[in-house]
Amino acid sequence: MAIIDFFDRGWRINPRGIAYIQDERTFSFQEVGELSCRIANALVDNGYSKGTNGAVWADNDVGAWTCALGLWRAGMAYIPVNGRNVPEENQYVLDAFDCEVVFFQNAFAGIINELRPRLPKVRRWVCIDADLPWAPALAEWSDGQPATPPRVAIDMDDVVALSATGGTTGMPKGVMNTHRSLQTYFAQFMMAHPYQGARPVNLAAAPMTHTAGMLSLPCTAQGGTVVVVTKPDPASVFGAIVKHRVTELFLPPTVIYRLLDIPGVDKLDLSSLKYFLYGAAPMSVEKLKRAIEVFGPVMSGGYGQTEAPASIAYLPPAEHFADGKIASDARLSSVGRPNPLIRVEIMNERNEILAQGETGEICVRGDLVMKGYYKAPQKTAETIVDGWLHTGDVGHIDAEGYLHITDRKKDMIISGGFNVYPSEIEQVIWAHPAVQDCAVIGVPDEQWGEAVKAVVELNAGQSVDAAELVALCKQKLGSVKAPKTVDFVDALPRSPVGKVLKKDLRERYWQGVERRI
Repeated sequence: MAIIDFFDRGWRINPRGIAYIQDERTFSFQEVGELSCRIANALVDNGYSKGTNGAVWADNDVGAWTCALGLWRAGMAYIPVNGRNVPEENQYVLDAFDCEVVFFQNAFAGIINELRPRLPKVRRWVCIDADLPWAPALAEWSDGQPATPPRVAIDMDDVVALSATGGTTGMPKGVMNTHRSLQTYFAQFMMAHPYQGARPVNLAAAPMTHTAGMLSLPCTAQGGTVVVVTKPDPASVFGAIVKHRVTELFLPPTVIYRLLDIPGVDKLDLSSLKYFLYGAAPMSVEKLKRAIEVFGPVMSGGYGQTEAPASIAYLPPAEHFADGKIASDARLSSVGRPNPLIRVEIMNERNEILAQGETGEICVRGDLVMKGYYKAPQKTAETIVDGWLHTGDVGHIDAEGYLHITDRKKDMIISGGFNVYPSEIEQVIWAHPAVQDCAVIGVPDEQWGEAVKAVVELNAGQSVDAAELVALCKQKLGSVKAPKTVDFVDALPRSPVGKVLKKDLRERYWQGVERRI
């Protein structure tokens, strides 16, 4: 299936049904489908041919998502632009990815107008919700176009999404995903989260320019409803779940931690939930157990990358339990078993497959894997070797077939000749009741080369001293892995999608010192 076919399947089976809800307004499949057709026909009329790159710069918004559908319907590649990024990063992405048309919300018009002189490749600006002197309103620009799909030839290996990597290790790279890779993603998601004929209700609370947007399409394909949250505060999230009887949602761990701290959260009626997905960053096992107690047997873990979107492995709700009880910490700390439509192996630095249980780099092969990095053939060749995507994540597959991520290769600490994996230490610190979140990094040390440092964010109104956390780690992990120092901060640096930016943390301690990893 082409990516637009997933929307069209829902449109066909439930044309008068509600496709999206935003604030107090509902949007039918017919309404959104016809607008996406008019957008696509306007793009074709304006000379944007198949394979051209177009962007949507917006917060969560049904009109913005309809523009993405229109780009796909015209055979173009969609560049999601996160409104929470700094303007300079978005400017870099639009220019480096050869964007020719940008749909945007009026809220960003001032920033965009300042950037326009530096973006000569963009030939057309269209404002989603206002008419501007230099950018026509979407309704006016698409008015009069046919409300039927244009005829565009589709090849399953066409690039349909050009997504920026997280930028945690430098300037973003452009990941080229195709109809084929995204079809595999959606198929695996739907197999892991069945509805058996019922129609899902998806809550898009995380940025739709990231995981939440793509995760809405399996729901749409089943004729279900996507509830779009424009202000992802806890009250809005919980209010939407209760009001609209939401059955599935995705949130990163850091947001889930904050939801668990809300007084009375365990008294809310969240019985409609079937799948509460978490991922995009490691999750504390102790906080995951708490989430299971509060939200019920609905937690669903996942692992993926932009390069192999969101579905390398899943830990479905039932596998959070064993023999009628919450599963062991060892299982809960995994990201689940590899999915059936791909092959996952652990490799050493010579690209040899390691035996089960051995630790090495997680590598993936199959239709889920990206086509490559945009205009970066050398980087693509370094990342995809003999058909295997080298994820840059270190891990192992245990005796039961569960995949464990030890850490990012670049986050590994070498202290006194020993390899120390931060995630193992973070799990111990996360378990302390006073800790909201933490990040473990290596810092320069004359004796050891690198010393283990924990940077900790505490829960509001709670306290713990550094010596107590160090002692806890020594007790659980031994002295080699225990932090030598602990720093406390009000807030850890995070990307717009909630990932802790360890690169930014390390820079504070490594200024003027070369890190040899």
